[in-house]
Amino acid sequence: MTLTSDRPAGRDRLLIGLYAAIALGALVATWSQNLRFLLREDNGGVWGFVRDGYANPAAASITNDIVFVLLAAVVLMVAEARRLGIRHVWVYPLLSLVVALSVALPLFLIARQFALVRRASARSGAAP
Repeated sequence: MTLTSDRPAGRDRLLIGLYAAIALGALVATWSQNLRFLLREDNGGVWGFVRDGYANPAAASITNDIVFVLLAAVVLMVAEARRLGIRHVWVYPLLSLVVALSVALPLFLIARQFALVRRASARSGAAP
């Protein structure tokens, strides 16, 4: 972790880049399918989307898994945001529901990494 600047370097930049690539890939992967669903006639809207998530036991298992990962991720986001002083944490759970958890979580992890860099910089005596 960088200790002399608020700007990420080394491992921090790599992590931020990886998180950004995951968020972008997740956005394309999820919304390409969401758009396919939305373009279907008689898709049932939001309730049709939820219904299709329980279309069979395999889909229900994956849907339930995502719901519980979402709950754990929201707890993590709120706890880490409070610990590190990350503002507007409510945006990430909202993005999880509106866009996708697989997009929102990496975006939160980017904000967390920047907060860790700022914290390390402040500890080293560099200007915040």
